[in-house]
Amino acid sequence: MTAQNGKDLLIKLDLTGGGQFETIAGLRATRINFNAETVDVTSLESAGGWRELLGGAGVKSAGLSGSGVFKDANTDERARQIFFDGETPDFQVVIPDFGIVEGPFQITGIEYAGSYNGEATYELSLASAGALAFTAL
Repeated sequence: MTAQNGKDLLIKLDLTGGGQFETIAGLRATRINFNAETVDVTSLESAGGWRELLGGAGVKSAGLSGSGVFKDANTDERARQIFFDGETPDFQVVIPDFGIVEGPFQITGIEYAGSYNGEATYELSLASAGALAFTAL
């Protein structure tokens, strides 16, 4: 894979629940992480005293985060509504030259900030809330 432009990593939100995904406007920085918990099955009989893990048994999760400036009242309002209503709508994450991750996420944090002579900014944190699908590009 060759070097990629960071602005091409997009977080998209299903605005209507009908599969109409729209990029969350104003994001300047985005991040996605994937995690898988381990299940330790080490016993006194483990070869050489090495730890043994049970494959495929741990809980998988993903986290999203983004920060940016206010640009689009539509996506800003929808993100606020999702947070305050505790909804878990579908999001899409477009990872350039890699693929698209899609599934339900919950907005777990919204931060707003601004300085006296600067722009108002926000940060979003999201946690996966169900099974995610991956489609290779």
